[in-house]
Amino acid sequence: MNKSDLISAVATKANASKSATGTIIDVAMQTITEALSKGESVQFVGFGTFSVQERKARTGRNPQTGKEMKIPAKKVVRFKPGAALSAAANKAKKKK
Repeated sequence: MNKSDLISAVATKANASKSATGTIIDVAMQTITEALSKGESVQFVGFGTFSVQERKARTGRNPQTGKEMKIPAKKVVRFKPGAALSAAANKAKKKK
């Protein structure tokens, strides 16, 4: 599912226009992005939690040359699924 598929599905289920739904989804994503950029976590009970974690600097290898290289420290976004989301994913996996 891509963004336009999500907009269509939400608009259909909410009985709303696609343009209004698209605006709401854009604003929601922008708000989540702003919170994460401030270092805050975003939690949706039953769905999951988005958080920012610091990844330490480390030494890696260039796969083409085999030379060692320094990988700088950076912040990464993590997602921890909630119990309801995990249960739904496992249920879907069993049906296949």
